[in-house]
Amino acid sequence: MLSNQIFKINSLVLLLLMFGCGEKEVKEEVVLRPVKYSEVTYLGGEKTRQFSGTAKTEKIVNLSFRSSGIVTKLDMKLGQKVKKGQLLGTLDNVAARLNYESSIESKNSSESQMNTTKLSLNRVRTLYEKGSASLSDYEAAKNSYRTAVASFESAKRSVAIQQDQIRFGYLYASEDGVIASVSAEVDENVSPGQIVGVLNAGTAIEISLGLPESVINAVQKGMKVNVSFTAIEGETFNAVITEVAPALDSNTSTYPITVMVTDSDERIKSGMAANVLFEFVDKDLSEKMIVIPASAVGEDANGRFVFLVEGDKDKAIVKKQLVIIGNLTSNGFEVKSGLNAGQKIATAGLQTLLDGQEVKLN
Repeated sequence: MLSNQIFKINSLVLLLLMFGCGEKEVKEEVVLRPVKYSEVTYLGGEKTRQFSGTAKTEKIVNLSFRSSGIVTKLDMKLGQKVKKGQLLGTLDNVAARLNYESSIESKNSSESQMNTTKLSLNRVRTLYEKGSASLSDYEAAKNSYRTAVASFESAKRSVAIQQDQIRFGYLYASEDGVIASVSAEVDENVSPGQIVGVLNAGTAIEISLGLPESVINAVQKGMKVNVSFTAIEGETFNAVITEVAPALDSNTSTYPITVMVTDSDERIKSGMAANVLFEFVDKDLSEKMIVIPASAVGEDANGRFVFLVEGDKDKAIVKKQLVIIGNLTSNGFEVKSGLNAGQKIATAGLQTLLDGQEVKLN
């Protein structure tokens, strides 16, 4: 009886041991070390600056009357296309018309006076030639005629001036274009030179912006740049610098420049906010030069090396790569050989990395 119980206990222990040995081992999850990295580029590739400006047509005309009066007609609406010579507005111009009528009367009166003095001069000349009039009478008649002629010529000029004053009460389009703004209304009293509207007469788009003195010497007329507009997402346009101011604008403490967009697109409209991208290249460089951060370069018995990073962001492998470096610049070490632009390299913690180690990009 006792032996049977002992046998059962031994069998149970044996079964438990067998089940215990059959369990699968649980592997610990490997935590990949995060590594900082950067992409290998040529020197100057990172020297890009972006500045903001406002788009406008290259020719903007401020429309105004050249005389004062009340607006009786205004044929201008936002976005309206107009032709050169098209009548855009008129003034009542009462004062100018009255002055014109008065100048006509003065001209007629002076012309009559001139004709009268001419007849008198002819009569006195005849009497003088016959000896019936004195020399002084003849000279007085000539002087009266000369005065009458001068008065008539002055009256004619006055008529022409008053005609211009009447014409100044009419506003015509000086160029083909589009009305950009209207700042007056019918029955409004306006003065000479007061802007009543703005005409966009150009076809090309310009962008005005200001640059700080830290970059102005790297900018010159004819330099090519790229332009993007907040209203046109995901697209860039070619442009060229057309004007560079030689002096600082005291109001903005920047140097004004003008950029003209060379790519035509109807979606680009005057007044749009624009971003102008400049790429400043070191002219002293005779050829492209790869420069990497000093922190990315290590050294061992075999020489200088970097860790190449291969893979995606979640899982990558670092591989030791020997390189030949040159001078140390303000941007890092110049690389003579061993690297190509576009490769990724680790930029920190080289002492703890191993060749072939799996890492996670940070």
